[in-house]
Amino acid sequence: MRASYASAPGDSRGRLYPEDESAFRSCFQRDRDRIIHASAFRRLKHKTQVFIEHEGDYFRTRLTHSIEVAQVARTISGALGLNAELTEAVALAHDLGHTPFGHTGEDALSELMEPYGGFDHNAQALRIVTDLERHYAEFDGLNLTWETLEGIAKHNGPVVGDLPWALEVYQAHHDLELGTYASAEAQVAAISDDVAYNHHDLHDGLRAELFSTDELAELPILKGCFDRVDELYPGLNYYRRRHEALRRFFGVLVEDVIGVAQASLLRAAPETADDIRHAGFQIIQFSDPVFADLKVIRDFLFNRMYRAPSVVEMRKKVTQVVEELFPFFMANPENLPKQWRKDVEEADSKTALARIVSDYIAGMTDRFAIQCHERFLGDGAASN
Repeated sequence: MRASYASAPGDSRGRLYPEDESAFRSCFQRDRDRIIHASAFRRLKHKTQVFIEHEGDYFRTRLTHSIEVAQVARTISGALGLNAELTEAVALAHDLGHTPFGHTGEDALSELMEPYGGFDHNAQALRIVTDLERHYAEFDGLNLTWETLEGIAKHNGPVVGDLPWALEVYQAHHDLELGTYASAEAQVAAISDDVAYNHHDLHDGLRAELFSTDELAELPILKGCFDRVDELYPGLNYYRRRHEALRRFFGVLVEDVIGVAQASLLRAAPETADDIRHAGFQIIQFSDPVFADLKVIRDFLFNRMYRAPSVVEMRKKVTQVVEELFPFFMANPENLPKQWRKDVEEADSKTALARIVSDYIAGMTDRFAIQCHERFLGDGAASN
């Protein structure tokens, strides 16, 4: 049964461009489906999570990560009586704005865009679904509901202070109430991101042999998971042992979120979705003990995985790709694809051109960015 504070399709604030409703899908189901069919969503298949896309077939990509986030989000949403379709839509869209090469690419592009308003992947995701996906006859973007757009913009909490330029531009003509918290569904999508990456980054780090199973078994939460597996399945081979432990770790995180959310909802006693937005605190979060344990795990991942020598070396190479493509396209915008030329012709300033170039580079997959670098800039060093 859906809770009174869940986002109900019939109460949606609607779309910027009015459309006839579907006879058999709710507005949030249509949002989810439009996101799945978007070009930017398909490109996530070849965008980095941690390891560069061509480094191995078994590592997570942004696409598989987004699917895992959506699966966790639907589980938590269902347990709390929320709207699973809205939760799923926000979860699937949350990483659409990521550049090639993951956070490494974003760091490089952010620095290059500093004189032109900066770059932020959450704001870029909103820009993609409201402007850059240009397939429909009657509007640019996907014309998603207000609730889904709100979730994309502020699933991590209120957005205050200086806004990323892409968010500021959109907010000027469509108020997403950035100063409040997001719906419970969007909050679930945000924490599901944390659950998913904490789980699968450990799995990918093991596969890459950046640390051992024995080291993992000494970390908070995971020690208990391994102990339980050893108790139930003594002598289990190492691959199955670590899989069983990691899936229990996954379960501990999900159960913690659900338990904390249930207690917070009892305390806040919301009656409507707007009550969640104005509760004054994030309803969906980890307990303090689990959050503290996750900090230890994140520190471990930072030191042993994200800053591993092999990862750092690849970061240098792909940073070079972005750092050299940006000035090349700024100086030679005629090399942008044909469908981008009209925007270039209408650009009335260097800032406007830089934002077009940024949009183009941010949309690239890992392999396409490397191919462009080889094609236009020669030596191909970044692909080695």
